[in-house]
Amino acid sequence: MKKAFVFPGQGAQFVGMGKDLYDNIPQAREMFERANEILGFRITDIMFAGTDEELKQTRVTQPAIFLHSVILAKSLGDAFAPDMAAGHSLGEFSALVATGALSFEEGLKLVSKRALAMQRACEINPSTMAAVLALPDETVERICAETEGVVVPANYNCPGQLVISGSNESIDKACEALKAAGAKRAMKLAVGGAFHSPLMEPAREELSKAIEEAVITAPMCPVYQNVDALPHTDPAEIKANLIAQLTAPVRWTQSVRNMVADGASSFTELGPGKVLQGLVGKIAPGVEATSIQAL
Repeated sequence: MKKAFVFPGQGAQFVGMGKDLYDNIPQAREMFERANEILGFRITDIMFAGTDEELKQTRVTQPAIFLHSVILAKSLGDAFAPDMAAGHSLGEFSALVATGALSFEEGLKLVSKRALAMQRACEINPSTMAAVLALPDETVERICAETEGVVVPANYNCPGQLVISGSNESIDKACEALKAAGAKRAMKLAVGGAFHSPLMEPAREELSKAIEEAVITAPMCPVYQNVDALPHTDPAEIKANLIAQLTAPVRWTQSVRNMVADGASSFTELGPGKVLQGLVGKIAPGVEATSIQAL
C-alpha cells in the first residue's frame, strides 16, 4: 500500500484559495506572510479576495498555486507521509518543496522567477496551446511533426487528452489537421503562450542559472519528474530535469502509470482544484484518487 501525493499546475487556481489555512493555522499564516515579503507584494490579497483576472496573471498564478499546495502539505503534519510524489508542470516545484528537496523560500523564489521568465518568453514569441481530445497520442505526435513551423505535444494529460503547444499559425494549422483526423475537439486554450515547447527557450536560459545555484538535497521520497516520468532522488538529476522541463513535454500519463507500476495504490492531490484527481482516474481506473484543498 504505497501512497502517492501529487501537486497541480497552472489553471487550477480559484479566488479564495488557501484562505481557510491562513485563518485557522498559525504556521500557515506565517508562511503566507513570509511569501508576501519574498514576493514584494501581498499575493494573499489577490488569492483570498482578488478577481479571476488578477489571479490569472502568470506572475500571480504560479506562486499562488505553489503556496496553496506547499502550505497545505506542511499543515498536514505527520499525515503527509508520501512514498512517492509528482507535480504537473509548476506542481513539480511544489512536490520538491513538500518532500524537502528545496526550502520553502528557495522554492518560492524559483517559482516567481519561472513565472516572470515564462511571461517574458511569451512576449518575445506570441504563441498558444490547444487541447486535443479523443485521438491516440501517436496520431497527435505525427500531425505535429508534419505541420510546418513550431508545434509540439506539450502535456500528455491522460489517454485521449493531449495538449499541443506552438506558434499561433502552426497551432491553427495543426488543429485543422487534427479535426480532419477525427479529433473530437482541437480547441485553443486561454493561455499566455506556448508553454513546454521550444518557444520557451528564452525562459529556460534565464531560469537555468537560478536552478543551478539553488540548494537542492535528496527528497524524503522519489519524485517522478515531468521530463522522463521516472523517479528521482539525486539532486544533480533533479536540477537537470527542472531546467529541461520548460521546453519539454509534461509526461503526466506516463508518470502516473509508472507510479502505479511501482506500487502506488492511492493518489492524493494537494492544492487548488481536482484536475489531477480526475486525470489519475482516467489513467489508472480502480486506483484510489482523492484531493484535499482545505483542512
